[in-house]
Amino acid sequence: MPAEPMRVWPVLNLFTSQKDMFRFADPFYLYMLAAIPLLVAIYALTVWADRRRRRRVADAALWEVLAASASAPRRHLKMGLCIAALAMILLVLARPQFGTSQNRTDKKGIEVVFAMDVSNSMLADDVLPNRLDRAKLLVSSLIDNVTNNKVALCVFAGEAYPQMPITNDYAAAHMFLDNMQPGMVTLQGTNMAAAIRLADKSFTDNPDVGKAIVLITDSEDHEEGAIEAAEEARRNGRQVYVLGVGTADGGTIRMPDGSLLTDENGQVVRTTINENMARQIAEAGGGKYFRVDNSDTAGQQLMVHLDNLKQADTSSSFDEPGEQFVGVALIALVLLVAEYIIREVKNRIIKRLQIVKK
Repeated sequence: MPAEPMRVWPVLNLFTSQKDMFRFADPFYLYMLAAIPLLVAIYALTVWADRRRRRRVADAALWEVLAASASAPRRHLKMGLCIAALAMILLVLARPQFGTSQNRTDKKGIEVVFAMDVSNSMLADDVLPNRLDRAKLLVSSLIDNVTNNKVALCVFAGEAYPQMPITNDYAAAHMFLDNMQPGMVTLQGTNMAAAIRLADKSFTDNPDVGKAIVLITDSEDHEEGAIEAAEEARRNGRQVYVLGVGTADGGTIRMPDGSLLTDENGQVVRTTINENMARQIAEAGGGKYFRVDNSDTAGQQLMVHLDNLKQADTSSSFDEPGEQFVGVALIALVLLVAEYIIREVKNRIIKRLQIVKK
């Protein structure tokens, strides 16, 4: 994913308003340049202290004899080169950028929309650590295995909402997936019809690429219309797969505050998976139903079916910031090499060339 210039450093990011202007991707490191004057002051104080010690040890004439080969200008020059190299290194870390370059990725794959159930029943503990976390781990693994495919994410409970449009930016997909949690959709329920219809609208217009909707849910407390929505998606060229999360024995629902969910009578709610409905939806959508347990079997079975879908060009192009740190790094390298070569003692050859006078 292309790096975005940080916006939390307004003083140092004055030039980031337009993508074709000079900017720093990580301007935090520029604040460390404030240490440069401090280093210069410390060095100057050290030189002053050395001079005072020399005066106590010997007079000026005697010191000239004792330190005949020493060169104060060379010492200052070496320190100056070190400080300048440090400044260049900090600039490298800040990643100077100018302009953009367009990159294109040529891939063949399919398009997959993952619709995640985030209703309270997905907090049931009949699979570990709970239904929602188990589903997130499964989808994360699926995303890692679809390196040539485009993916989209949406969430649903009583209503459905998009989370990430169709893309091959898997880092963003993982970020959105990690942030999914109950409470994102205030209206409770399991409106699978709304989720399927939303997913059906999330694909590109490419007619040649295989398109799949993956519904991850426990199918409990569902609204009507899911089978009809799956049939409509199938007619539009999509295949609907359902990952059923949970067990027939069910489990209790532990809320985020640690308490168990109870009904209006104060009884602890126990939720079970509705596999029959999940199978009907998958069949109507031309796909398959897989039950998610504590193993990776469901994900592996789903990948086999996804791999059989028609693959087509899923290439994408994007603008990438023009990194300019290489030139700055070369300057830092030259400064360090120069500092290493220059000695602190006088050199007759260099003295003759009058590069350094002393």
